[in-house]
Amino acid sequence: MNKYITLTLLLLIGLSANAQTDKRLKGIDKDLNALLQTAQAAGFSVAVVEKDKVIYSAGFGYRDYEKKLPADANTLFAIGSSTKAFTSAVLGLLRADGKLDFDDSPLKYVPELQFYNNDLNGNVNITDLMSHRTGIPRHDFSWYLFPTHSRDSIIQRIKYQEPFAGLREQWHYNNFMFTVQGVIAEKITGKSWEDNIRERFLTPLGMSRTNVSIAEMKAADNAAFGYDLTKDVITKTDYYDIAAMAPAGAINSSANDMAKWLIMWINKGKYNGKEILPENYTSEAMSSHAVIHGGLPSKEFPNTFLANYGYGWMLSSYKGHYRVEHGGNIDGFSASVVFFPADEIGIVVLANQNGSSIPSLVRNTIADRMLGVKTTNWNEELKKNLRKEKEAEEEAKKSMKKEETASKGASHPLDDYTGLFTNPGYGTFEIVKKNDSLFAEFQQTKFYLKHKHYDIFAPYDAKDGIDTSEESNGMFFNFSSNDAGEISGVKIKVEQSLDHPIEFKRTPKTITVENDVLNDYTGNYEIAGMTVKVSVREGKLYMFVPGQPEYELNPTSKTMYVIPTLDGYKAEFISENGKVKELVLHQPNGKFTAVKK
Repeated sequence: MNKYITLTLLLLIGLSANAQTDKRLKGIDKDLNALLQTAQAAGFSVAVVEKDKVIYSAGFGYRDYEKKLPADANTLFAIGSSTKAFTSAVLGLLRADGKLDFDDSPLKYVPELQFYNNDLNGNVNITDLMSHRTGIPRHDFSWYLFPTHSRDSIIQRIKYQEPFAGLREQWHYNNFMFTVQGVIAEKITGKSWEDNIRERFLTPLGMSRTNVSIAEMKAADNAAFGYDLTKDVITKTDYYDIAAMAPAGAINSSANDMAKWLIMWINKGKYNGKEILPENYTSEAMSSHAVIHGGLPSKEFPNTFLANYGYGWMLSSYKGHYRVEHGGNIDGFSASVVFFPADEIGIVVLANQNGSSIPSLVRNTIADRMLGVKTTNWNEELKKNLRKEKEAEEEAKKSMKKEETASKGASHPLDDYTGLFTNPGYGTFEIVKKNDSLFAEFQQTKFYLKHKHYDIFAPYDAKDGIDTSEESNGMFFNFSSNDAGEISGVKIKVEQSLDHPIEFKRTPKTITVENDVLNDYTGNYEIAGMTVKVSVREGKLYMFVPGQPEYELNPTSKTMYVIPTLDGYKAEFISENGKVKELVLHQPNGKFTAVKK
């Protein structure tokens, strides 16, 4: 159970390793503490590099909010998607070794990989993976709600993930494509993605605190816990194990370690005079390969514009300076890793607040000083945005109307909505009934399903208690029926980029039936001059109808068996005085009785 801690007073003293050594950063601790307080964040760490030196590093707030343990520049944080530049850089090294070409098809190295259609199978290249231009949307719930440590399983899901745009027509962020890059490297090197990262970057850069898994994070000293902020309450969150999706965002690091990564990029791939990455790759990686969107300047910030993507890096113009950056977000943590190549300046900000604005605001506050541009009071901007958000929230509450159809009841008893629900591009979850309520249970979380109207239920987080004070996010569970009138599946809008929901097919939860009971059902049953044969093999019941394939029968009770290959078809065995007399076949067009011979 998460502990809910009322926000009172944050630690307002920055623990600086190199504080006040540069006149451009004079008084910076005060500005950063102000941001910490306004954002109501648990803590964060920061490092600033120029050319080949760390000129400032510090920690603010707490790595452990409950115990009031302060964060410092060596505290470990999950960096989330800031991992992506590492993954693409491995492929840059393999290209330099002549092991691959970025124009190659990924299927050349991962033949078991298949996309949704032949156009993608025949035309996607490695550059498309690196720059998010396959036209396949995120499908993030596929890995987030259905985690696995098997990269083979992750790869197999991709062929079921429908694109929303044509190849190279539109940029769209996709974590799966970075996992595919990690698998390509594994196939070529014969080493895991984790070992490739350690051997090619962490060791040569001396990033000794950095690791690549939640297991290592939990075992490390001076590691931050993740936190969320809900209604001005700081809440501790569990670490999220990204598992097989590691190449998209599994690295955990410190500000001081990430500073070494930035020094290498600023110095065109070299660190302490030694080449870690080829210069031609670093130049290519920070160049535009896809347009994210127009990136037009705003009235408030006319000197901030451009939104393009390189290889694991987002590209923009910040107050007249070319900026290369990638953020990161994973449960309880947010990050920003940025450098300005022409200015030879880099900044890393790692925060233990979920979905936080702290990394970008701290980054901008420091960048204004380091670049010598007109400064913006980013703390005041934050306050203004928070006021707007609160006003919008209050306005939304006032304008909310009660649903006129809320009184319309469900079409079936709650028991009929239970079972296992599967989509091959995602996975399987179970809906269970507890007391008089339905719950959708996933591997690491569960939702309370509150009836809304008809066969539509709204999900509410039920992992640590149920709070239905606010309407759910609109990701409704919309149940469908087959021709027999049975609940056959549920449609959920888990991928917003598609114009239709993803459907999960229902199979009733089966049970184990003793062999002696199954043996009683074996034999021949006669119906309309035709003989239906029932037999047992290896503890399973089978039914053979002349002229049709043999059907496996899966028990939902000792007497009722579903036919998994036929939607809406069931077989029921009827006994009298301890002897099996009839086999009733339930079909969409009615019930048909066969008498046992």
